This record gives sequence, C-alpha cells and structure tokens, in this order.
Amino acid sequence: MGVIRVGTASWTDKTLLASGWYPPDADTAEGRLAYYAKNFPVVEVDSTYYGPPNENTTRLWADRTPDGFTFNIKAFSLLTGHPTKVSALYKDLRPDTEKKNVYPHDLPPQAYEEVWTRFLTALDPLAAAGKLGALLFQFPPWFGIKRSNKEFLLEVAARCKPLRPVFEFRNASWFDGGNAAETLGFLREHRLAFVSVDMPQGHRSSVPPVLAATADLAVVRFHGHSDKWTSKDIYEKFGYRYSDAELAEWAPKLRALAAETDVTHVLLNNCCADYAQRNATTLINLLGDAAVPPGPG
Repeated sequence: MGVIRVGTASWTDKTLLASGWYPPDADTAEGRLAYYAKNFPVVEVDSTYYGPPNENTTRLWADRTPDGFTFNIKAFSLLTGHPTKVSALYKDLRPDTEKKNVYPHDLPPQAYEEVWTRFLTALDPLAAAGKLGALLFQFPPWFGIKRSNKEFLLEVAARCKPLRPVFEFRNASWFDGGNAAETLGFLREHRLAFVSVDMPQGHRSSVPPVLAATADLAVVRFHGHSDKWTSKDIYEKFGYRYSDAELAEWAPKLRALAAETDVTHVLLNNCCADYAQRNATTLINLLGDAAVPPGPG
C-alpha cells in the first residue's frame, strides 16, 4: 500500500489567521509555516495561480520546513488558459494592451515561453531540497475533452519534466458516458497523474468524485459542498466544513486508492476559517497508520 499525505490548500489565509488555529507565538510568516509543518506533511500553494513565485520566496519555504515536508504548487493561471491579470505578469513581459486580463494568445510566443521558463525555474530551491511534490494544473470549465486538449496535457508534461504535473478537470465532458474510460485510459497510457475531486455537483464546472490512480502519484482535492459554489466570494464558495461522518466515509476509499499507487496526496481546499485544518486533522486520525505523520518541528 502506498503512503497518504494529508494537508490543506493554504496556511496564510486571512480567515485562518483570525480563527485562532495558530498559537499566539506563531505570529510571523516563519513561525506560522513552522507550526503548520508540525501538524501536516504537505501543503498546496495556491497563491502561485494568481502570481508566479520567485526563487527567494521558494528558498525561504524550503529553509523553514523540516526534511520530508512537501509543497504542491498550483500552476500560474496563464499556463492553464485562464484569464490572467496583466498586472500579474512579469513587468518586462506585459503586452502593450488596454485589456485588464489576457490569455496565452495575447502574448508574443517568446514572452509566453519565457513565462513558462521563469515559473519553473522559480521552483528550483524546492526541487533541490527534495520538497517539491506536484504541480497542479487546474483547467478552466471550457477545457473539455478533445484531441487538442489531450495533446496539451502531453505538452505540459514535457515542459515540466522532470517535475510532476497533476491534472484537474473542471468540465464534465471528460467523464460523460464512455468518456470516463477514455479519459482515464489516456492518462494511464501516458502515466499522467489525475486529480480526483469532491465538489458540488450540478454546475458547469462540476466533475463527479471519481477516484482513480493513473500514475504512481494520485491527488485528491476536497472542495466542500457549499450551496454557494457560484459565488464570487471565495469564503462563500469554499465555506463548508465536512462532518466527521462524511470524512469517515472517505477514509476507506482513500486507503483503497492508495493501494493502487505509491503516493497519494489529499488536500483540503475548503479554506474558510480553520475548516480545512480541522478536517485534515480528523482525516489523518481516521486514516491511522496509512497517513504520513508530520515532520519534526
């Protein structure tokens, strides 16, 4: 059976800081990350979706965490085809446009290539420290199943090599009818890691909770079941706390998934107050010996 690393998709959210989860003496960036790493062996960094990181920051992350700690990094929005604020781009690569948001085709090819290079290079300190886990590529709702999009998955994998991209879909076409077998078969054929999700159903971006190992790494992200999933307020969108009973139903499913792969990452993305941290702790307890314990503080 493979190992399971459980963590959350944030450690600096303002509502988390206000929740009282951190002790009073964890009142600095360094102290908060150290305290987080005492409690969980993995964290997902989502801020890199909104703006690419720099090497100084990733070096600090590496230095401030114990051996064996893992960072998963969410890909910059431009690299997954999402609308990206011009102000989020590297200053010297910003196009001369009055648009507030741009897409890859709005940049000269050389500039787009440079964004890829700088984004991946900024992760070098984490990779050198052995603390870089997966690169999360979460695609937009309009990224449906078709040949060109499958080819893009292969392109992403080639660009990232030897780093590990993992793929999360937000378009139900990947799992409509017979497409589920086609999607998982394609990922397995090319050893591309699939991101399973638990999320509200019935929306354009909804994907069913399919648990599947398609490579030696599997990832599961818990988004909650807020009835305000379409809200632009992220705390309404992700403001859902799983009950102990819900998590107890997930524990055997996660063990079964882990039996099919080497490593499974489970990330609680219901980042409102301390919901994710409390739920992650409960899940670690439910998984028992199957869950990797946090590193030394």
